[in-house]
Amino acid sequence: MRTTHSRGLSAGSPWATSSLEVNELQIAGYESNIRLRLYRRAGLRSLPVMLYFHGGAFVGGSLDDADIAARHFAEHLSVLVISVGYSLAPKHPFPAALEDGYRTARWAEGAGRAIGGDGKRVLLAGHCAGGHVANGLAFVARDRGDVRIAAQALFSPMLDPSMTCLADERVVDSDISPRQCLASYRAYLPQASQRMHPYAAPLESSRLAGLPPSFIATARNDVLHVEAETYAARLIGAGVPTQVMRYPNATHERIAYDPQALQDAVRFFECHLEPRAVTVG
Repeated sequence: MRTTHSRGLSAGSPWATSSLEVNELQIAGYESNIRLRLYRRAGLRSLPVMLYFHGGAFVGGSLDDADIAARHFAEHLSVLVISVGYSLAPKHPFPAALEDGYRTARWAEGAGRAIGGDGKRVLLAGHCAGGHVANGLAFVARDRGDVRIAAQALFSPMLDPSMTCLADERVVDSDISPRQCLASYRAYLPQASQRMHPYAAPLESSRLAGLPPSFIATARNDVLHVEAETYAARLIGAGVPTQVMRYPNATHERIAYDPQALQDAVRFFECHLEPRAVTVG
């Protein structure tokens, strides 16, 4: 894979800060180019790479939506955060977003020093559909064996295309509805058989062993919190080190930038990182 375009952000950019270096570039993806936004603290090199996948229910979302979380991780962890502008449905259905994530992971390993990262040490994080993509990439990395995922954090992930584990929307004051979830799954997984694929429907998988340590953040005011917590329980049952936290005042949308959820994820990742970042003068 080759870089097709890169752009540094000037000091006047809305994304630039005094403590972070932020750059954008594009690489070749599964069906179209992938926009990436890279965040790291100035002066640090050989950083573990975190791939962050924005929310948007498979059909929307952008790098701008991911900015708060990506910036938080880059500022509070010694990591190079790569925010991934993966392909969106319905134009690009499964497995386009997942394969874009995989190609980004392989690109980060090859780019290495040129981007200030160590692509042999990879973390994953994502919100909503981005949590689905991140988790699917953990499956792919385990099965293909050429990407090592050290840990993952999923924020209100969409994990159950069968929609059998939704909370009662009459009780939960959710900002995403079952109808919206159904439309999103049908856009990303247009074929019924795809909705049973283990990379797309992890609750249907009987092979969860070997997945990376996982942090799963759920929101009480979210119809999706039951499926995420069910998945956490199944990971624990499969021997995967898993931490699950429900945030009582968060919603599906807000959990992506909830300060407590982000900080809890930082502490989780700190437990699974080796302090090998190199400072250059």
